[in-house]
Amino acid sequence: MAKLLDQVLVIDVESTCWEGKTPEGQYSEIIEVGIAILDMKKSEPIEKRSILIKPLASEVSPFCTELTTITAEMLEKDGITLVEACKILKKEYAAKSRVWASWGDYDRNQFQRDCEAKGIGYPFGPTHLNAKSLFALRRGHTKECGMARALAELGIPLEGTHHRGHDDAWNIAKILAEILA
Repeated sequence: MAKLLDQVLVIDVESTCWEGKTPEGQYSEIIEVGIAILDMKKSEPIEKRSILIKPLASEVSPFCTELTTITAEMLEKDGITLVEACKILKKEYAAKSRVWASWGDYDRNQFQRDCEAKGIGYPFGPTHLNAKSLFALRRGHTKECGMARALAELGIPLEGTHHRGHDDAWNIAKILAEILA
């Protein structure tokens, strides 16, 4: 399949998490897929979306809610399955044909683990940009930094709620627009 290079699909996932040890029988699952579209011609983000996902093998802990603002009630009311989310990524965002990016490798690895654990086809193509590494390389850093620090270094205000997927994806898209320009 030919690559579509007009846009970069920026992804940020939020997953179930706990303070300290993971409860027995549970594992970290994606509970939000944040999406931002970086238009390469305009060199700016043009769209963002949050897809909430109901976890199957874990519960949203108070720590997770405090970090992400995502509650079990939100997921019960508005969440869909990871299968449905992957179908949306493939159909509506052409995720198999687009270059996609995330801040670090966590999101790529979490998607691979979650899809494998649930027997779901991986929704993305092979071209993944690690925006965290790209930022460090472009800025001449000797080690990678967090998204909030990168925004501050570029003089870009953090928009939205940090650790909400759609807001983080939007902010990462703004960083990518700067370093790819």
